[in-house]
Amino acid sequence: MVCLGNICRSPLAEGILQHKAHAAGLNWEVDSAGTGGWHVGQAPHRSSQKVARHYGIDISAQKARQFRPSDMMEFDIIYFMEEDNYLDARQMAGDMWDDSKARILLNELHPGSNKPVPDPYYGTEPDYHDVFHLISRACDAIIEKWKTENDI
Repeated sequence: MVCLGNICRSPLAEGILQHKAHAAGLNWEVDSAGTGGWHVGQAPHRSSQKVARHYGIDISAQKARQFRPSDMMEFDIIYFMEEDNYLDARQMAGDMWDDSKARILLNELHPGSNKPVPDPYYGTEPDYHDVFHLISRACDAIIEKWKTENDI
C-alpha cells in the first residue's frame, strides 16, 4: 500500500487489509510505504490511529518508510492510493518497475476509473472515517477477488 507520506492513507490500508486477510484465514504479508521520505520512522498520523482503533484495528506499531525500487520484487501486488503515487513510484523504481504488479486501489471498486483515495492529512476526523470506509470496501473487494480466482 503506497501513498505520499505513509502516515495517513497507506498505514490505514495496511492495517485494514492485514486485519481482513487474517480474519479470512489468509496468511498475507501486508506493508505500506510513501513515495516521499518526510515522515520516515514516524508512527501513523494520530487521526489515522484513532479511527483505526475505533474499528478494532491497531496500527500504532507501524513506522513510515519510503518506497524502494526493490518493493517491486518483494511484493506480489502494490496498491497505490492515487495516480500521482503510482507515477512517482514508477519513476523511483526505474528498471525494476513491474506494471503487472501495480494497481490503483479504488480500481478494485471502480475498474479503470483511477479514482484517488482522498488524502485526509489536512482534514477533520470525519474525513479519516470516510477514507477508512473507502479503503475497507476496496480491501473487501481484494479479498473476494482473490478467493474467487483461487476457488476458495
